[in-house]
Amino acid sequence: MSANSPRYKRILLKLSGEALMGADAYGINRQTISGIVAEIKVIVDMGVQVGVVIGGGNIFRGVAPAATGMDRAQADYMGMLATVMNGLALHDAMRAAGMVSRVQSALNIEQVVEPYIRGKAIRYLEQGRTVIFAAGTGNPFFTTDTAAALRGAEIGAEIVLKATKVDGIYSADPKHDPLAIRYDRISFDEVIAQNLAVMDATAFALCRDQKLPINVFSIFKPGALKRVTMGENEGTLVSC
Repeated sequence: MSANSPRYKRILLKLSGEALMGADAYGINRQTISGIVAEIKVIVDMGVQVGVVIGGGNIFRGVAPAATGMDRAQADYMGMLATVMNGLALHDAMRAAGMVSRVQSALNIEQVVEPYIRGKAIRYLEQGRTVIFAAGTGNPFFTTDTAAALRGAEIGAEIVLKATKVDGIYSADPKHDPLAIRYDRISFDEVIAQNLAVMDATAFALCRDQKLPINVFSIFKPGALKRVTMGENEGTLVSC
């Protein structure tokens, strides 16, 4: 491998729905989503195979007051549908940027997106197409973080990249604790024991069991996604 070659050939990128809002209160900020797509296109053009799991918080946040007191499973299905909407928006932004992508949903909505089929997803990746995985795992009570760990393991990703608003995992919330320190590397067991809730414990445990490392970084830091993919010291690496 040359110094200019990506360290990872296939990655799973976890994008939160909130990342699409930009400075807006909810919804999708077009400029923000275009910026995120531009960062993804850089690594796709380098030959990296990219799967994306998208959250739905930016849409569900807008209807959350109406969901108060709602049955948890029903609310989770609403959240899954929000991720499908985000997946379609991301797909369209990629089309506008000259990228080829496919949206696969864990819920069957075949008039809108194709169903998740593992073999087809892997074939798309091998063809250089970006695959957007929507609707989480298709089951209530599981977060899109867990969906990212699951899809990452299923497609044979070498690493899960958790894109956030902060530049890694800290010992405490850096917004409230000026003495919080950022970890360059940390083990799965340490993350779970310290309850560092940058991802849910189920996702961490699944990745630990599958020996699938996670890198937590800021998607809003220009070039950070490329640096992580190149294996540079960016964000926080979680491994066994």
